[in-house]
Amino acid sequence: MSDFNNEVKIIVQGTPNPCARKFVVAEDVRIGEKVSFISAIDCEDIPLAQRLILIDGVDQVHLFENVITVTQNGDYPWDEMTRTIRHVIREELPHHNPAFIDANAKPDRSTLSPVLLKIEEILDKSIRPALQFDGGDLLVLGYENNILTVQYEGACMSCPSSQTGTLDAIRGVLRDEFNPDIEVVPIGLTL
Repeated sequence: MSDFNNEVKIIVQGTPNPCARKFVVAEDVRIGEKVSFISAIDCEDIPLAQRLILIDGVDQVHLFENVITVTQNGDYPWDEMTRTIRHVIREELPHHNPAFIDANAKPDRSTLSPVLLKIEEILDKSIRPALQFDGGDLLVLGYENNILTVQYEGACMSCPSSQTGTLDAIRGVLRDEFNPDIEVVPIGLTL
């Protein structure tokens, strides 16, 4: 986490989404399932996330392993926002508990139907690694009548390619490996 000056090392990386940046640190910011926050109320017990979401222009904070992905509304220059985000991370990370309990956690996979479990396994193997590498992820909301509803998270939530290339890739993989008639419908996109 720290160098000899006790300063948190932060690597900033762009994503395919021009409105999102990844802030990579040397320690976990989230142990367990990834988590995304879109309001300060959602993360009122997680000071790191709450301070980040309260920065002017920030639309979402996504925590996964040792990566913090911050998505903004596009109205602010990244240079200025990056300085502010780095400052908050440096102040809050030493006190941050990466094993925090997410009050808005999604249901445990053990409660999923066999069909949804199979879809999740395919996504874990073929889709999620690329999305997570780019600072995003995908949440499966439901499957009925050959229609899979999903919600993008992190950098994917407002990425222009989410409606085109990413969606085509998800659909293609699921048609090849699960059901040739499946349709994938993303909800809640903020493009």
